[in-house]
Amino acid sequence: MMSGARIALIKGDGIGIDVADAAMQVAQAACRQVGAPALQFDEISAGAGYFAETGQDIEPGGEERAGDADAIFLGAIGLPAIRHADGTEISPHLRLRDRYGLYAGMRPVKAYPNAPQRLADPRAAGLDLVILRESTEGLFYSAAAHGRSVVVGDEEVRETLRITRATTEKLHKFAFRLAEKRRARGKRARLTCVDKANVFTSMAFFRKIFDEVAKEHPETEVGYNYVDAQALDLVRRPWEFDILVMENMFGDILSDLAGGLVGGMGMAACAEIGDQTGLFQPAHGSAPDIMGQDKANPLAAILSGALMLEYLAEKTGIVAYGRASDVIDWAVEEGFDANRLRPKEFGGDMGTRAVTDEVLAQIGSPSQSRAAG
Repeated sequence: MMSGARIALIKGDGIGIDVADAAMQVAQAACRQVGAPALQFDEISAGAGYFAETGQDIEPGGEERAGDADAIFLGAIGLPAIRHADGTEISPHLRLRDRYGLYAGMRPVKAYPNAPQRLADPRAAGLDLVILRESTEGLFYSAAAHGRSVVVGDEEVRETLRITRATTEKLHKFAFRLAEKRRARGKRARLTCVDKANVFTSMAFFRKIFDEVAKEHPETEVGYNYVDAQALDLVRRPWEFDILVMENMFGDILSDLAGGLVGGMGMAACAEIGDQTGLFQPAHGSAPDIMGQDKANPLAAILSGALMLEYLAEKTGIVAYGRASDVIDWAVEEGFDANRLRPKEFGGDMGTRAVTDEVLAQIGSPSQSRAAG
């Protein structure tokens, strides 16, 4: 029997534990449904809770084991009351991004039937776009490792915004490949470069590299928007956009704004992909105020698990993982369409366990064979 992909599982803090368990249970069920090899888990302790106990933010050898796995799945990390001496939160996942070059941060933004839609325009019901955020440089370059910020007494702090050709070229090439994949699935694939090129030299450089890569892909329609105008357009006319590629901090902000358009952070799946490995996580925080209360919406984590399976299909060549990913996407879509998914986050009556059980039921239903293909 073919060996299954190895997953470095970091459950982390707060609701991260619950949603990671839910996501991996659903991923395994989808694999069984399509005959894909079972995932193999290597659980790694990390996060603010672990830091409070040990003084380390990840267990010894944890970073190396994460990089050795086929993929990394992260629940959530951070607790507001537990911080470094400089006031920043515990964040080993930023270091993992930096160490393993996870430059392509994908944030899908998709509207589901019967889920909250914050915009009254009926076109908002068809939202299906991707925010592609560079995840290792930009203004987060200083945050990835202590010592990159310059602190001048108690009077001044300087952070470095870094844009390199090597990373930016890879990001833009990833964006155009993503456009090709969307077209192959019958979706629109207009690619918009989001920057502040009218003010910052770094952003003009970012756009210059975008234009260079665009010349290699004349079949893809491209556009441009300054980040402030893009924030406005995500509220005014988000249905006109397909893939938005941007610097790290811009993506951090706009992806949360976009998540709010389709319900909230409980639907915000995330993939961070590099040349050798990928990290997958719900984009929400650890929400310690509801931890252990069966209130968390696990769908962002479950959909992140689907992104992970799609990635594993390409990385390992096991095409059944791609079918398992499709099964999960289909199960969530069908669950919302039938009004059988009603997360408490949206004012519904279903907690973490109930939502997970319903997705599992959809996966196991006879009609899911359409998705399994």
